[in-house]
Amino acid sequence: MEDVALFVSDSSFKLRVSPVALIRVRASHSFVANELGERVVYGVNTGFGPMASFMIGPDKLVTLQYNLVRSHASGIGNPLPERYVAAAMIVRLNTLLRGYSGVSEELIHKLVLFLNRRIFPVVPEHGAVGTSGDLVQLAHIALALIGEGEVLHEGKRQATAKVLQKLGILPHVLLPKEGLSLINGTSLMSGIGALGVLHAERLLSLALRAGALALESVSAYSDGILSELHELRPHSGQKEAARVLRELVRASEFLRDRARLSKRSRAGVEHINDDVQEFYSFRCIPQILGPVLDTIRNARGVLQIEINSVTDNPIVDVANKKFLHGGNFHGEYVATALDEMKAGLVKLTMLSERRTNYFLHAKINHRFPPFLNMDTPGLTLALQGLQFVSTSTTALSQTYAFPHRVHSIPTNNDNQDLVSMGADAALLFMKVVEQAYIVLGIELVSLCQTVDILKGEQKLSESSRELYRAVRAIIPPVIQDRPLSLELQSLISFLQNTERFDISFRLSS
Repeated sequence: MEDVALFVSDSSFKLRVSPVALIRVRASHSFVANELGERVVYGVNTGFGPMASFMIGPDKLVTLQYNLVRSHASGIGNPLPERYVAAAMIVRLNTLLRGYSGVSEELIHKLVLFLNRRIFPVVPEHGAVGTSGDLVQLAHIALALIGEGEVLHEGKRQATAKVLQKLGILPHVLLPKEGLSLINGTSLMSGIGALGVLHAERLLSLALRAGALALESVSAYSDGILSELHELRPHSGQKEAARVLRELVRASEFLRDRARLSKRSRAGVEHINDDVQEFYSFRCIPQILGPVLDTIRNARGVLQIEINSVTDNPIVDVANKKFLHGGNFHGEYVATALDEMKAGLVKLTMLSERRTNYFLHAKINHRFPPFLNMDTPGLTLALQGLQFVSTSTTALSQTYAFPHRVHSIPTNNDNQDLVSMGADAALLFMKVVEQAYIVLGIELVSLCQTVDILKGEQKLSESSRELYRAVRAIIPPVIQDRPLSLELQSLISFLQNTERFDISFRLSS
């Protein structure tokens, strides 16, 4: 999974194919070639889907593959980002290298060449239903490999034929089964999902760091994160979230001991002018983010299996000298993992938005000026504008939270009668990822403003102080009103790309 992200993020990274993998590819390809005249094999010498009963003559086997690719390259909408296309191509390459698809060594080398030369097919965002795999989007990748359609190269959208001619690259000539093997599988949803899991882990790290800083900003009581409490409800994610928070607030001068409050109450005081317990968005951080961690862990496991699986059909079983007709192309595992992780990130986003509201709402926090104003309340508006962005972005994420996989509609003459919608689930998940960075970024701006108002930088834990300084290096204190859009975008970009605040979560607690 990390290898996919490394290739996507580092343009100098080059792929190499293992000689052992090529041996598997050659054996699989030879088996298909030798069996063409001996067996009825779906998609090789038959039609596709509901037309599988139509036999295809030997002289039309190659034409069949071209027809499949061209007919299915019918997507619509904005082009997918290059990183999504690259991830899908890498996952498809990895699947083909398992040696169960019957493709030629030449096709493998062509895929590697496209990737290493950073030639990325233009792939529209809409069209796949995620059941016979991501047929439509993967067909656009296959279309580029045969020299048709469009590609993105060196930052420009161009005709594939023009780019290949300029680079001296010949289009790939499809052989029997190769069109089907290129488009039949879960590579798009899995590639995007692999990138998404890594972002989800980063967002959770940032959310816990923001949570720690929030606990310090309100001088929270420490017992809400104590191990004794969480051992009594020992969900793995909850315990780990609490452990991380304890590490993050270590040596903070802000957190309070519950014993002090107990002594005051025993002294006969009738009313305590203090919070006995913090709001849930502070006190229940482990209980809210713990399930998110568990969901991300599960999704990582699912995606790790999926990107290393054979999702073709039919599968070429060389060892047992047979073709296996099945449904490994169905995207339900990936769609389910992404839907569940998406819901978790929406809850993470909501948690962040609620704390931002708390800090900006003077009538409920009773400790900070309205909208964290550091000048003249009323005349200056401070973070009021940012809160609208946080609110609207969170609402949009809540709209996306509904599981997309339940929106199955039978298609393909009802041959595909229950579909996963996995590719769209992946795209919706990534929208929630992008929006979570926005809302967390706004919370971090708010938190840093509270530290400035409290003049508390030196009282913070070492971890929180490092986070505070990183944010303040990008967005200085908001004293006089100024437009914050560009600064916020810079902060979001920093959060998306830095490894500095990533947390290594333990597998179990």
